[in-house]
Amino acid sequence: MVLEVVKYGHPVLRKKGAKIEKLTPDVRKLISDMLETMRVAHGVGLAAQQIGEAVQLTVIDVSPVTDRPSTLEQNGKPADVNGFMPLVLINPEIKPYGEMQTGPEGCLSFPEIFADISRPSHVEVKALNENGEIIEFRAGGLLSRAIQHEVDHLNGILFIDRMSRDAKAEVQAEIAELQAKTKTALKG
Repeated sequence: MVLEVVKYGHPVLRKKGAKIEKLTPDVRKLISDMLETMRVAHGVGLAAQQIGEAVQLTVIDVSPVTDRPSTLEQNGKPADVNGFMPLVLINPEIKPYGEMQTGPEGCLSFPEIFADISRPSHVEVKALNENGEIIEFRAGGLLSRAIQHEVDHLNGILFIDRMSRDAKAEVQAEIAELQAKTKTALKG
């Protein structure tokens, strides 16, 4: 089922997600619905907060993106990124590393708002997958950026918090308008 994506101004986007203690039928349904919602919205990632659930769950699929490469390493060996997609991360723990790289980011909770964001080039990840199994890997490129963006969501951090002062100033009017629309809709 396609879920509504929460827009900026909704308080759930600032909530740190609770750990998922058990892979219940409800959690499995949430994963399935989030994957469908992400595909329909043409996103590369979706965090639970973005569909109104403050839990430690995100889904990612960078396979449709061909102009921004990704890398993945498992057990110290290169792995096929597309073979891991879509990626479900439950209770993820990450360690970003490498030099800072600036690249374009958008967010389904901020439609039509984009900015260049600086993030470390790579990330180490440890999480549970959709089967409750521990997965560990390293990622680079777009996959690293997407993971860091989505894990930020799980901690109540938004990509506007990572924008440079100049970048934020450029989109400030759109951000304010979106926030006002969302707050008005919540009151209605």
